[in-house]
Amino acid sequence: MPEPDPERAAYDPLAPGPHESIAPTGQGGAMDLALEEGESLEKELGGGPAGPAGAQEKPRSLWSDAWHQLRRNPVFLVSTLLILFLVVISIWPQLIASGDPLQCDLSKSQQGSSPGHPFGYDTQGCDVYTRTVYGARASITVGICATLGAALLGSALGGLAGFFGGWGDALLSRVADIFFGIPVVLGGLVFLSVVTSTTVWPVVGFIVLLGWPQLARIARGSVITAKQNDYVQAARALGAGNGRMLLRHVAPNAIAPVIVVATIALGTYIALEATLSFLGVGLRPPTVSWGIDISNAASQIRNAPHMLLYPAGALSITVLAFIMLGDAVRDALDPKLR
Repeated sequence: MPEPDPERAAYDPLAPGPHESIAPTGQGGAMDLALEEGESLEKELGGGPAGPAGAQEKPRSLWSDAWHQLRRNPVFLVSTLLILFLVVISIWPQLIASGDPLQCDLSKSQQGSSPGHPFGYDTQGCDVYTRTVYGARASITVGICATLGAALLGSALGGLAGFFGGWGDALLSRVADIFFGIPVVLGGLVFLSVVTSTTVWPVVGFIVLLGWPQLARIARGSVITAKQNDYVQAARALGAGNGRMLLRHVAPNAIAPVIVVATIALGTYIALEATLSFLGVGLRPPTVSWGIDISNAASQIRNAPHMLLYPAGALSITVLAFIMLGDAVRDALDPKLR
């Protein structure tokens, strides 16, 4: 009988071979599996690869964590669906309104609801339902364009001032203080009273002119806070230039407060456009606007309250939707509010 080789390990029937792994059977025993089958079983059981790299889930970034929170927030879902509906009907109002908002019949002046005209007629005999649907276009256009303009201008100026500091920062702060001292409604009465255009762009320009200082101040403070973080100092120590640090490290971590304030301000800008149109210095006929319809209905509120109810209700719901969206975004982006 041959002598056993002392350098050769003893055979263990339960030890895995070079291409095998051991998996528990649930009955106190074990079974041999091919290596590929063992890895497949680990994936099916929810386990990750061995080692510290797969021991824990990869941490989410600020934006992915915020999106994770927003998807479970009913306020965000309701406001988003409502805003999407408003945007769609502002682009394609004929989807739910087949009439012409400028086609009027004086014989039907101030009449109430009738078949095919659920909101009744205004003083000129125009269909209130059709004008309410088409009025969303002007309000949404002014709100979105004014918010984008104010956010871009304010973020650029405020971010540069907060990052570089010095005399530019001091100059921007003093200019912003001057604009903060201008009453919005009074400034609109003075500025827009000399404009004869009937388009939305003079109103957009005025709102951007008075709206950028608020966003510039928010962006400035956020950039000052972000540039003091350790990762920015490390990038500077490694030789990164100002442009790279501002665009790659500071701006992505300082933009969240600007987005929150801009989202809430969008609803405020829509209400401001309606206020200026109500006073007669904002949008002007033949532009269809909720503010114009509310102005025309104000004197007839006792005789025909339906003329005021529907455009005012649409305006209130729109402003509320954007404010709710801003609140939900703020709660998701601010960890201290969770």
